Amino acid sequence: MGIFDKFRQGLQKTHDRLTHEIKRIVTRSPRLDAASIEELEAVLIGADLGVAMTQQIIVAAKKNFELQGKEKVDFLTVATREVASVFKNGESGLKYNATGLTVVSMVGVNGTGKTTTCAKLAAYYKQKGNGVVLAACDTFRAAAIDQLKIWGTRLDVPVVAGADRSDPSSVAHDAVTAALARDARYLFVDTAGRLHTKSNLMQELQKLHRVIGKKLPGAPHEVLLVLDASTGMNALNQAREFHKSVPLTGLVVSKLDGTSKGGMVVAIQKELGIPIRFIGLGEQPEDLQPFDAGEYAAALFTDRN
Repeated sequence: MGIFDKFRQGLQKTHDRLTHEIKRIVTRSPRLDAASIEELEAVLIGADLGVAMTQQIIVAAKKNFELQGKEKVDFLTVATREVASVFKNGESGLKYNATGLTVVSMVGVNGTGKTTTCAKLAAYYKQKGNGVVLAACDTFRAAAIDQLKIWGTRLDVPVVAGADRSDPSSVAHDAVTAALARDARYLFVDTAGRLHTKSNLMQELQKLHRVIGKKLPGAPHEVLLVLDASTGMNALNQAREFHKSVPLTGLVVSKLDGTSKGGMVVAIQKELGIPIRFIGLGEQPEDLQPFDAGEYAAALFTDRN
């Protein structure tokens, strides 16, 4: 299956909702009048594209309609172009520490899929020939440690873990030591889920990052916020608050295949400009894909045979 097909399949619900409504509105009216614009805005905002992105698309469409006329302008093509333009080029995938180990800290609220995402990233980079290690730093949820160990066995990837309720910073320290000893290229650190509104938990996360940085200067090299696409615009609030406490280097958006609100990726990028590194389009390891702005935008608005 090609990359577009992966994106198209994963974003099916969002695509179908958007294109059906947009086509209905545009084909019904002989011109882009006030009533049509209002309906189009409601559809775009309903897919969680956000107000700013919605306005950008509407302004571009109106300009094209005025210059070329309705018969020569495809609203979906305009929307695809405008969405793709919001994202920076070359931002997908992870940073690579050329001098050795790259430490990737996975953060987020409970239930976003951090542990599974850690494992999928490990699988992705191991498949590319990199040595990888997993760190079970979610010590407050025993199931998270067990879950990561199961993934480690399945993927044949070493997992560094401590006892239940042990100090997550100590586990992180040991994990960096182990990854360096193994000459690994990537260490993926699974941190505990925490509400972005709880200052004490955010301070604990800051401490964990400081410990990693003392053991390996410059680390963590990536701090990735894992967002559940099905939460819609609430994900934007999470990104805002996490970014204040632990500056984020990128986002991983999970569960895009299960929502009709896949536009939230655009809204977050439009406001915060944090690169989208990967998106989750299904349950299998191979369903975690490096983000591609052009393919994402096309999968939202266009059909391809």
